[in-house]
This record gives sequence, structure tokens and C-alpha cells, in this order.
Amino acid sequence: MIKKTTWRPLPDFLTIKDSKIEGLGVFATRDLPKGFDLGISHIFDERFPDGYIRLPLGGFINHHEIPNCKAIVAKEDKEMGKLRHIRIEAFESIAEGQEITIKYIINKLDNPNWEFEYEISQ
Repeated sequence: MIKKTTWRPLPDFLTIKDSKIEGLGVFATRDLPKGFDLGISHIFDERFPDGYIRLPLGGFINHHEIPNCKAIVAKEDKEMGKLRHIRIEAFESIAEGQEITIKYIINKLDNPNWEFEYEISQ
């Protein structure tokens, strides 16, 4: 018998659904305030070709020229300690049902430092 867990691929304030931008996207399931930390999108792991493990947030978040969030490269997490990662933060209020977007350059497998190419809008 499979034991029931409370784990979800995304926190309960986010969901994945059809996007008008491209394929599937990440959407807010409730209003999110400016400065809200949406969580980790990528974790550094040199064993992977581009040096990162992409989490559900990183795999489904879409690019937009006028984004509502920014990507932040960090070297540690307050709960997990030293952990090189990329997290997503809202730099404006996001309404329930709105797609979460960032402005980015698609990673290049021949460039292991691709995370520094993110065009983070302030």
C-alpha cells in the first residue's frame, strides 16, 4: 500500500496550467505581495550537464519581457544552510490566477555559468 504524504511539487500558492506564453506555466492560486519568496527554482549540482537540477518551479516558469518576478542567485538557504541555488521573488504584487514570469536567457549547455546570464529586472 502507498503511504499518503503531504509533499507537492509546488507550494499550495502555485499551480501549473496552460499558458498563453508557451506550453505550460506557473500561476498564483492566491494573491502574492511584492517581495514574496516563491521558492527555489534550481539547485547547483556539478554532476549535471549545465550544473543545475531544475525543480518544478524552474521547469515551468516562462520568460516575459515585462516580468513580475526576478531570479536571485544565492549561496545558502535559511532552512537548508549552504546550498547554491536560484530562487524566485516577486518584485510586484501578483494577483490570483496571474502567470508567474521572469526575464531570462535560456541556458546554454556549453556555458556552465549560464545562471549569471539571467537578465534580472529590478
